[in-house]
Amino acid sequence: MRLLPALTRVAALGVAAILGAATLTACGDDASSDAAGNPYGLLQPGVLRAGTLTDAPPNVYLKDGQFTGFDNDLLRAVADKVGLKVEFVGTDFSALLSQVNNRKFDVGSSSITITEARKKTVDFGNGYDFGYFGLDVPAGSPIRSFDELAGKRVVVVQGTVQDDYASGKGLDPVRVPDYNGAINQLKAGTADAWIAPAEIGEKSAADSGGKIAVAAKLLSPAPTAYAVAKGNDALREALNKGLDEVIADGTWSRLQAQYYPGRPIPEDFKPGSGTVPVPTASAAS
Repeated sequence: MRLLPALTRVAALGVAAILGAATLTACGDDASSDAAGNPYGLLQPGVLRAGTLTDAPPNVYLKDGQFTGFDNDLLRAVADKVGLKVEFVGTDFSALLSQVNNRKFDVGSSSITITEARKKTVDFGNGYDFGYFGLDVPAGSPIRSFDELAGKRVVVVQGTVQDDYASGKGLDPVRVPDYNGAINQLKAGTADAWIAPAEIGEKSAADSGGKIAVAAKLLSPAPTAYAVAKGNDALREALNKGLDEVIADGTWSRLQAQYYPGRPIPEDFKPGSGTVPVPTASAAS
């Protein structure tokens, strides 16, 4: 008679093992299903949540309540090639890279120059644009070159490559969180110069009503690229693939002509993987 409790316990253990195996199998199926439905590890399957800025035309900005600019319009085209929609969210540049790596955003879109220091925080796709540093000054300023900034009150947006440049030159720059802050300092005369992305600086000067002038330009040493969280190779590779496709179909050249009319492209700059022929702007239109 004492065998019955023992047999009962053995049977119970067998049932538990079977149920446990079934549970593990079900969990495995769920994980496989999740991966299949969200292969790029996005916050929301099928939707690319992009952190960007609101105040940096013609690169990234808000117009009539819509996020636009070269970088953002290009990202929409790239995402469309890989079957994704884009949801843009405004943020400060100084916080953008950490927000991407912490998965608040799937991607960062803001003319982000690739640097070795930034590679420690995020991974970058292939370069999609080049850029220049611009030197903006108050109208009537005698400053005409980057070599004349020693001892001057120079403003930069915190965390940008322009910030790095100014610090590397020993300028002890005044750091502001956004481009409007830099523009306002020039207009108010509380800064002698602003080291800016050249395209943004030129647009700001043109829109300033004569209060700001562009004194000089300097080619940036590295391309700009979209940023993704470290280790998200699937998304990075998908964006690289989509970028090559929009270069090949002429979208990249058309957007260049739209947002940077007349801007020459350096001979040694090759967007994307560098293996795709780049149509001329006239051929792309």
